[in-house]
Amino acid sequence: MLTADTYHPSDLTQADIATWREICASNTAFASPLMGPDFALAVGAVRPDTRVTVFRWPGRTAGFLAYQLRPGSLARPIGAPLADYHGLVARDGLLIDEALVAAGLSAYRCSGLVDPNHAFRGEPIQDRDTYGIALNDGADAYLEAIRAASPKRFKNYRRLESKLEREVGPVRVVAPDHDQSAFDQLLVWKREQFARTGGHDFLHSTWTRDLLQGLFERREGDFQGLMITLYAGDKLVGGQFGIRLGSAYHPWIASTDPGFAPWSPGQLFLLRAIGAMPALGLDTYDLGPGHDHYKRPFTQTVRQIGSGLVTSSSLAGRAKRASEQAWLLMGAQRGGTVERLRRRLEAIATSELTLIDRTCLFGSALAARTRQTGVESEAA
Repeated sequence: MLTADTYHPSDLTQADIATWREICASNTAFASPLMGPDFALAVGAVRPDTRVTVFRWPGRTAGFLAYQLRPGSLARPIGAPLADYHGLVARDGLLIDEALVAAGLSAYRCSGLVDPNHAFRGEPIQDRDTYGIALNDGADAYLEAIRAASPKRFKNYRRLESKLEREVGPVRVVAPDHDQSAFDQLLVWKREQFARTGGHDFLHSTWTRDLLQGLFERREGDFQGLMITLYAGDKLVGGQFGIRLGSAYHPWIASTDPGFAPWSPGQLFLLRAIGAMPALGLDTYDLGPGHDHYKRPFTQTVRQIGSGLVTSSSLAGRAKRASEQAWLLMGAQRGGTVERLRRRLEAIATSELTLIDRTCLFGSALAARTRQTGVESEAA
C-alpha cells in the first residue's frame, strides 16, 4: 500500500531529507545538484508553489517527487526552467502512475526526465541528448583526448586565443569568481542575448534572480553557487554561473561579451574551465541538453533524457491527455511553428508566477509568432 504526504520543502523533516540524499547517493543517475533536497530547499525559499511529495511503503520511504504545483493539479519540475534534470527520485519498483494518483496530481510535465528505474516505462516520452565532461583520468588527459578527436578545430581555438592575447591581453580564467559586478554583467549579457534571439527571458522573474543571487552568495557546504569567468587582460570576456554539489557542477548561465564574438569566447572559456576543474575539486561538468554543435566537441559523455506530458489514470489526467493530443495534432512535435510556439508558451507558464505577467507575455509571444508567420508566408 503506497501512501503520499505532500509538503512545502521547508516543512520536510531532517529524516526525510537524509533519506532523499541516501537515495540520490545510491544511483549515479540522481547525482546532479538538481535532483536532491538542497535544490528543492533553495527553490522553496523563493517560490511559494513549490511542493515535495514523499511516497511511503509500509516500513520505508519509496521516493520523492519535487515540483511546482500549478492550477488543475498539474505538476511541473521544481525550479523550471532551471530544472534541466528532474524526475521521480525513488527506489526501484515505484511507478509514476501510482505516484501521481497517490499524490492527487493530474499530470507531470517533464523536459529533462532522468528515469534510471524505468518508472515512466510505457509513457509518451521523447528522448534527447545531454552532454557532460567527466575527468576520469585528469584534465590534461581529457583535453588531449578531445584535441586529438578534432585537431583542426582545436588548432583554430589556439590561434584565436593567441590573437586575443596579442590584441587585448593575457587570457586567464578566474575560478571561483566572487565578483558581484562580474556576476551582474553575465546576467545582463544573457538578457541581451534573449532579446536578440527571441528566447524567453526567464531572468525577467524576480524569483529566478533571487534564487541565483542567493546561491551566488552561498560560500559554505557542498551545495552552493559557482561562477567561473574568462578575462583577457583586465577585460571580462565571458563566463558561466550555476550550482555545484560536491564534485559535480551544473551551470545555468553561459554568456559572453558580444564584442568578442570573432574570437569564439565560449569555446575558449570551456577549454580554460576544463583545465581549472581539478583545482576546484570538480570531476563532472554538466553541459546540459541542446546546442549540439557547440557542446559535442568538448564532451565524451552523452546520455539521454526525456520530455513529454505524463498523465495519471484519473479523470483529470485523462482530460489533460486530451488537451495534449490536440497540440500534437496541430504539429507540436514536428519542429515547426506550432512546436516553437508551444515551447515558448510552456516556458512562460513555467517561470512566471503572476497571471498578469503570464497574460502579457503570452500575448507578446502570440503576436511575435504571427508576425514571423507572415514574414515566412511572404518569403514563400
